[in-house]
Amino acid sequence: MAPTLLSIQSHVVYGHVGNSAVAFPLQRLGAEVLPLNTVQFSSHAGYPGWRGRAFDAAAIDECVAGLANVGALARCDGVLSGYLGKAEVGEAMLSAVAAVRAANPAAAYCCDPVIGDVGRGVYVEAGVAEFLRKRALPAATVATPNAFELSFVTGLAVDDVAGARRAIAALQTTGPRVVLATSLALNDTPADALDMIAAEKGDAWRLRTPRLPIAVNGGIGDLQAARGHLRWVDGAMVGRAAYQNPEMLLGVDPEIFAEPAPLADAFEAVEAYSPYVARELARGARLHEMTRHMLGLFAGRPGARAYRQKLATLATRPGAGLDVLREAVGQIARAPLAEAV
Repeated sequence: MAPTLLSIQSHVVYGHVGNSAVAFPLQRLGAEVLPLNTVQFSSHAGYPGWRGRAFDAAAIDECVAGLANVGALARCDGVLSGYLGKAEVGEAMLSAVAAVRAANPAAAYCCDPVIGDVGRGVYVEAGVAEFLRKRALPAATVATPNAFELSFVTGLAVDDVAGARRAIAALQTTGPRVVLATSLALNDTPADALDMIAAEKGDAWRLRTPRLPIAVNGGIGDLQAARGHLRWVDGAMVGRAAYQNPEMLLGVDPEIFAEPAPLADAFEAVEAYSPYVARELARGARLHEMTRHMLGLFAGRPGARAYRQKLATLATRPGAGLDVLREAVGQIARAPLAEAV
């Protein structure tokens, strides 16, 4: 028989964390999921400009009371908890666990102690971390801390397998029978992978999963923003901004890779491109096919408008040749661009 699970976690409109990530996979596995949201945010709070609000404990209590009234708590085989928002919401969550266990003494409680992460530290409100350590985890059947959270709640280093096992054992003495320690980058974990250790009754198993590349696509307007994103992800796509001002791409090597730029400026780029244009023209290609994406090349320079007009109108004419490109470039003043300060 498929299990019924009460999931008390966050909800985001954009993205997949908390109940937005949990409900569908569990349903695909055959579980009946009762999602009870602790917060409703526009996105994960790691995004700049996110909006939303955390629900209060009374809202959680009301929903749990309603579930009891329709007999749903007695059908629950377990409770999951994740991001709480506030410590008082945690107390309401534990009351829900108690109500489920009162209706079904065999029900399990799985606590994901959302506190923080490596590189970010603690990111929950004051009081939440201590609530999880002192109140929620001791009540749990299963705990799923990440590496940072395992170290935080036990006060032990999690640097190698032995250290991770000591921390897991210490956590188990406080309550949880089963611990799944996630996102472990131990001293023998390959750089392109992360480990998880699952432990129960003194036994432990290590599972390894590859780190998947993550690239940000959209909304990045300059190389400084791209460099900021690259602190956290593997790739950053600069799309529309680069199309509107292709010369910015000359800064990729010095800004992102700390290497010299391949060319000094857009004028050198045109000179380097010209032999290719000449070859393709000789093969019967039209000039416009090779220059239509160059209209923004000199954006911000004096004469850029005249350059765009000439290239847009003359390059489409039959027989237009390399002289048209050179004539258009001739409209640009060779004064250097002002440097940002």
